[in-house]
Amino acid sequence: MPTAPIRHLNGRRPARVVAPCERPAASRVDRGWAAAADYQDAYCVALHQPELSVSDIFFAVLGHRPWWMSAVLLARNRLASLIGLAAPTATEILNPQIKDHYEVGDKIGPWPLFHMSSTELIAGRDNRHLDFRLSVMKAEGDGRTWAVVSTICATHNTFGKLYLRAVLPFHRWGVQRLMLDALQSGRL
Repeated sequence: MPTAPIRHLNGRRPARVVAPCERPAASRVDRGWAAAADYQDAYCVALHQPELSVSDIFFAVLGHRPWWMSAVLLARNRLASLIGLAAPTATEILNPQIKDHYEVGDKIGPWPLFHMSSTELIAGRDNRHLDFRLSVMKAEGDGRTWAVVSTICATHNTFGKLYLRAVLPFHRWGVQRLMLDALQSGRL
């Protein structure tokens, strides 16, 4: 795997175990699409198990939510489906199917897979109000292997902008909490 140093947003190694960072330059997220997006973030954590695959990292982080977070997602998805937006089913949220192998077009957890390689998976969804991509990437830097979870959102209308503004504080906090929990629980 080529070396792709992790660039932490503050220019130094993170003081916390989960830290904001830049999406690695080697990411396969479309650069033009990402540059035009309304929002993007990335968080990184050093892996204690560098042999994990990107799908293992995906499920280590996103496959273990507190009960209340699952309840919020179920309520959000129910409301979204009532207004005609594509949303994951309750089964996809509560009991995601975990496969041995994933290919583009498969679903990983609740989302369609747009890209899959040994170093990155990109999943997401396109909807009338916004499109989003979630990248889970393994990258080398500072003599360590890192897990980098990035989110990129592009809104299409006023509803999308309002929705994004409403969920961002929960998103930022939630992603960091899920990554920290995965690390502290020994899944990463």
